Amino acid sequence: MNRTNLIIAVLCGCILLSGCSTMNFTQKGAAIGGGSGTAAGAIIGGLIGKGKGAAIGAAVGAAVGAGTGAIIGRRMDKKAAEAAQIEGAQVETVTDNNGLKAVKVTFDSDILFGFNSSTLSNDSKAALRELSNILKDDTMTDIAIVGHTDKVGTYEANVKVSKDRAYSVENYLEACGVSPAQFKQVIGVAYDEYDESKTAAQNRRVDIYMYASEEMIEDAGASN
Repeated sequence: MNRTNLIIAVLCGCILLSGCSTMNFTQKGAAIGGGSGTAAGAIIGGLIGKGKGAAIGAAVGAAVGAGTGAIIGRRMDKKAAEAAQIEGAQVETVTDNNGLKAVKVTFDSDILFGFNSSTLSNDSKAALRELSNILKDDTMTDIAIVGHTDKVGTYEANVKVSKDRAYSVENYLEACGVSPAQFKQVIGVAYDEYDESKTAAQNRRVDIYMYASEEMIEDAGASN
């Protein structure tokens, strides 16, 4: 794709997404998961993913149809609604590399980690146990975990802490019965994505992404 076509695709995708602001996940999934919208959605999904620490999405190698996108959208609607019931959970919508809706869950910083620590608090364990029930309910959900830090200390030290935080969450979710096969990315990004609008404590966080696996996409495709 040359530079001109790339710019056009991205602009088209931006128009598509902005026009969907009043839609729920299901409607957005149908709008993005078909025709030229899929290509634009995939490009934008990659850009959004890089900006949020994880370029998520199964490598399906083909455009995803509108019907498949709608089915996956409904599944993501359900996951988002359930995750929003967990105390301290902040739930956002994101777009994966296939142009499909996915869910990002971040917990309030005060229930996660102390300064320079990757040890989960009792409150964070309780919240993660609730999240594990959502993840276990649908084993066709892929998971990415991204650890973050504040800006205190060297970059190298923060890389280590951010990775340790991500793995602490993964290990605890596995201990709660989530299948290890569901975890596709577990990474630390130190303070590369430090949010200046938040406090240092709020930046000591872990983002958990739930998105469609290749199996889920195939299953949804066979159902429509």
